[in-house]
Amino acid sequence: MADDSLIEKEQDKTFAEIGVCAELVEACEALNWKTPSKIQAEAIPYALEGRDLIGLAQTGSGKTGAFALPIIQSLLEHKSPFFACVLSPTRELAIQIAEQFEALGSGIGVKCSVLVGGVDMMQQQLSLGKRPHIVVATPGRLLDHLTNTKGFSLRTLKYLVLDEADRLLNLDFEKAIDDILKAIPKERRTYLFSATMTNKVNKLQRACLRNPVKIEAASKYSTVDTLKQQYRFIPAKYKDCYLVYILTEMSGSTSMVFTRTCEATRLLSLILRNLGLKAIPISGQMSQAKRLGALNKFKAGECNIMICTDVASRGLDIPSVDMVINYDIPTNSKDYIHRVGRTARAGRSGLAVSLVNQYELEWYLQIEQLIGKKLEEYPAEEAEVLMLLERVSDAKRISQMKIKESFTNKRKRRGEDDGEDDADRLAISHKNSHKNSKGSKKFRNKQR
Repeated sequence: MADDSLIEKEQDKTFAEIGVCAELVEACEALNWKTPSKIQAEAIPYALEGRDLIGLAQTGSGKTGAFALPIIQSLLEHKSPFFACVLSPTRELAIQIAEQFEALGSGIGVKCSVLVGGVDMMQQQLSLGKRPHIVVATPGRLLDHLTNTKGFSLRTLKYLVLDEADRLLNLDFEKAIDDILKAIPKERRTYLFSATMTNKVNKLQRACLRNPVKIEAASKYSTVDTLKQQYRFIPAKYKDCYLVYILTEMSGSTSMVFTRTCEATRLLSLILRNLGLKAIPISGQMSQAKRLGALNKFKAGECNIMICTDVASRGLDIPSVDMVINYDIPTNSKDYIHRVGRTARAGRSGLAVSLVNQYELEWYLQIEQLIGKKLEEYPAEEAEVLMLLERVSDAKRISQMKIKESFTNKRKRRGEDDGEDDADRLAISHKNSHKNSKGSKKFRNKQR
């Protein structure tokens, strides 16, 4: 592991001083990257020396720049197609990584190809036919192309990056990654990046890295100091009420609400929109186009509440997120680190609130043990929260009826039914009844 004093020393340096070339220093300035982040300051000099890397850093710490900059700098010296491949556990993260490469390499003509599920194979084959410099992919779709796309191979590959490596292995990508490793050159540079180190990641690093430098820019499982973390122990039957209460208390803030299932994302988004809140779901059951559409609406501020599963907990850089709510406590305590890492990014402050019922208490205690501290209790008067009960119950009943109707009227294609259109119709058709329904005076005032 790199020495902490060295990390602090490197942090005082500029991108030029850690070895980044003039063209890329200019690209960093265009992206408003003033100085290297902790992981960048420590990783980039070793990468430029040609070393393999294991980078452990908090989410939101600039990991993408830490591997993209040295790869592009090397590409400048030896420009060739299929120069580097980056593996990502999710489609959205893959797209975001490619955007980062293109932004950094825009002045020097860096070409990227994104290979993810949910997109037409032929379209991706045409992209590969243009012989891009960088391929960013999810493992399954990359293996599909290596197997089925005529003329495509990674025999000339010089760099392999495994981003969010712990998640890549936990999502049963292990066999696909093994097959990919067999299909690429053994003589290459390999970078393994993750916010958490697991036994599987340790096994992977032994299998595919040669004499790597391990850079740990944070403690093993940690959250940033600017993140305020709270919990509320509640009866399970009032969970929806507490969610609505917290969101209205933080009216105007940008929030991500994490649930355990895809079905819950849709139901909650319907409930919230029926109550006049601007919520949008994102889950693995949605088509790729709708997932990206939802993400772009959230980033653009058209909707300020995103209801999501853990598909959105890794790597997504949405700088404006003010609050993360764990509607469902994650069964894997390490996922908590990634969820709450969506807020308080790049030095900003943020709030994370976990709603805990008696069935989730064991998982919550595992989280406290993992991060090494007890969370503060979220302040709320239960009597005030329960003033919303009638309105929330009505909204839930209407939403459940609408979902039942939509399943009865079978959709023609999978992924079309993401709940957004239904929620819009609900919000309009019940607009007048909402104005007259009973509820918290505070709640009504906040909606005006």
